[in-house]
Amino acid sequence: MGRLVAIVGRPNVGKSTLFNRLTQTRTAIVDDTAGTTRDRQYGKVDWCGKEFSIVDTGGWVVNSEDIFESEINKQVHVAIEEADVIMFVVDATNGVTDLDDHVAEILRRSTKPVILVANKVDTNDWIYNIADFYALGLGEPFPVSASNGHGTGDLLDEVVKDLPQDDTEEDTLEKIPRFAIVGRPNAGKSSIINSFIGEGRNIVTDIAGTTRDSIYTRYNKFGFDFYLVDTAGIRKKAKVNEDIEYYSVIRSIRAIEAADVCILMIDATRGIESQDVSIFSLIQRNKKGLVVCVNKWDLVEDKSQKAIKTMEDAIRARFAPFTDFPIIFGSALTKQRIHKVLETAVEVNENRNRVVPTSQLNTYMQEVVAAYPPPANKGKYVKIKYVTMLKEQVIPTFVFFCNLPQWVKEPYRRYLENKIREKWNFTGSPVSIFMREK
Repeated sequence: MGRLVAIVGRPNVGKSTLFNRLTQTRTAIVDDTAGTTRDRQYGKVDWCGKEFSIVDTGGWVVNSEDIFESEINKQVHVAIEEADVIMFVVDATNGVTDLDDHVAEILRRSTKPVILVANKVDTNDWIYNIADFYALGLGEPFPVSASNGHGTGDLLDEVVKDLPQDDTEEDTLEKIPRFAIVGRPNAGKSSIINSFIGEGRNIVTDIAGTTRDSIYTRYNKFGFDFYLVDTAGIRKKAKVNEDIEYYSVIRSIRAIEAADVCILMIDATRGIESQDVSIFSLIQRNKKGLVVCVNKWDLVEDKSQKAIKTMEDAIRARFAPFTDFPIIFGSALTKQRIHKVLETAVEVNENRNRVVPTSQLNTYMQEVVAAYPPPANKGKYVKIKYVTMLKEQVIPTFVFFCNLPQWVKEPYRRYLENKIREKWNFTGSPVSIFMREK
């Protein structure tokens, strides 16, 4: 599900710097100290209209004094097994080392496409050193500089070319909606799926991390027809210390990428926590519909309307500025309001596919803009002349044509989005607003 690229290599060759460059973030910690990266970092890359996920791994080491050596090496193996394409990063300033040979030997046995990346070619003087890397037997090395971006465009062209173009699993799962059940470990994801389908389809225990695979279940009852996806719990990276669990987390992330709507399970007995916010951010970055289910409500003593309102306000405050999503309080154990969760997920999926006629959109938005026009900048006024909704997009996407699109800032975009949401029902679905010059 989705497409995954893994960055591997020995320590201190610039894997995290390359990860930050390709994802256009500063997520991964970068330092000259070898072995800085121990946990994995996940990110999204968009190149020429094609998106894929990328994972940064710790440096491959052998016979070192680092107590994390075995765990890092296990997780590098898992990344190699799970990825569709592997970037093998080497250091052009040091040439071929014994550790490079170790990694290359593993990669030569893999059936996955491997792209050899010679990093730290910061000037043309170093480009003559990369010929030594042909000895690794992995084809032509790509000279890049992760620090200044040199050569990364050609590298991404090669990555996109090697990625699978047709997802065979897409055909297997047919073109029907997919709802992924996501959340922290032990939030009740498997229990609620068992309650949905009325049988013990998935193993349920009190042990966090029982589910280790993404399990697809066809649901075609009561006029519904969609896939339910049970995923492994996504916990903080610092607490992921088993290679099997790391494998499971990657599967969960890929399940989110392939889903249409994500049902985020929150444990009512623990409330909203930072890891819930992290999972929400992952859903947002992948532009998926959202339904929040506060599970284990039967275990809460205070079930008053005031308690419900307090919990809702806390969730929306932590997920702001996106607050237009449904929140349902229920219990997988007692089956309280669980069918409401499914009905709401179907509604959110319909909202993601809603199409607003251009004539209605322009009539309404002209009044909205006239009531509160964009702020003037340096004595010049932004004039919005026309708006249309793009068809066949991942999420509802609106394009506003105006004379000075660069001066329309984020607060005004949010104003336009809020007005659109007031008029048409896009609850649970992200909305994109773009400004283009007329």
